Amino acid sequence: MKIAYFDCPSGAAGDMIMASLVDAGVDVAALRAELARLPLQGWELTAREVRKGAFRATKVDVVVNREAHRHHRSLRDILEILDTSALAPSVKERASRIFTRLADAEARVHGVARETVHFHDVGAVDAIIDVTGGVIALDLAGAQAVHVSALPIGGGLVGGPHGKIPVPGPGTAELLRGFPVVDTGVRAELVTPTGAAILTTLAVSAGRMPSLTVDAIGYGAGTMDLPDTPNILRCFLGETSPVAGSEETVLQVETTIDDMSPQLYETLIERLFDAGALDVFLQPVIMKRGRPGIVVTALCVPERHGDLSRVLFEETSTIGVRWSARERARLAREIVVLTTAYGAIPFKVSRLGGRIVTVTPEFADVARIAREKSLPVREVLDQARADGRRLLHD
Repeated sequence: MKIAYFDCPSGAAGDMIMASLVDAGVDVAALRAELARLPLQGWELTAREVRKGAFRATKVDVVVNREAHRHHRSLRDILEILDTSALAPSVKERASRIFTRLADAEARVHGVARETVHFHDVGAVDAIIDVTGGVIALDLAGAQAVHVSALPIGGGLVGGPHGKIPVPGPGTAELLRGFPVVDTGVRAELVTPTGAAILTTLAVSAGRMPSLTVDAIGYGAGTMDLPDTPNILRCFLGETSPVAGSEETVLQVETTIDDMSPQLYETLIERLFDAGALDVFLQPVIMKRGRPGIVVTALCVPERHGDLSRVLFEETSTIGVRWSARERARLAREIVVLTTAYGAIPFKVSRLGGRIVTVTPEFADVARIAREKSLPVREVLDQARADGRRLLHD
């Protein structure tokens, strides 16, 4: 699987993310052509090579016609721009998700409803191009998943529409909740709200770089010149290195419950699978004050964690759901129907490097045959396994 890993030694901003992907090989003309699908006029995207300290990098700028954008935009306005655009549905969905998280963060720190949050005039256009351009650039690069290093938190004070605020700004800090950060000692705004929104929304893991074969490296330049630190964001594009089987990133979504009737778990598990869970399991635990509880754990592909979270909130008594990225390896597998001593039975067959390593009859069919023939299930299972191995290895 092709992934993008963003290494952020001196911060992250929307234009730096886009610039790093352009520097890694994304065609800036193709990027402009896709961005032109937005029903938004009065802007221009430029890209040029610059130097940051001793290093070269690509600097991307969004030049905005201030006369064409004199009013503020709400989240609804921006979502409407995305929805009515001619962009690919997957781009619309991810960009909308990023802006919704950005608006939710601002709403939380200001104590207002999401719908009342406004993105300020020219900044709104910058953000729309930065966010949408970043998502488009990831698609053009062929990246199927995003991974990110820990983010440098910065420090000091910075001016904004509401006066001087501490770094990271309250909205940025809200977006960084649950995400690994590091204090590098630099007193400046290193992570912008747009950069934080893009990376924390799209990343399936944060921290160390996953094992991968690097195909391209891009350097995106920031606007500031920092003392003793090149203000760049580095993007690695490459294929994840295979282990025993095919490697993939899944999310582990879970919650802990101590006050729900056991009768409800059967329906919960069914609904989680219907919502896209790859696996679901329950574990007994002892919680605070010695209360017995149950940890409900579900695995899913990254884009389905919202659906699983909704099911957990609707079908259980929980008031909180947590998730984390997990790397897993799966053997190549297929279902084949084999004729055994008891008739045709489906088998799950897995292979490692083309070699068959497991041959497992479907248990529901084994149990059905045992009932029909009034035989012990274990006897039918053992015979089916032996027949399956013999037939597939002959």
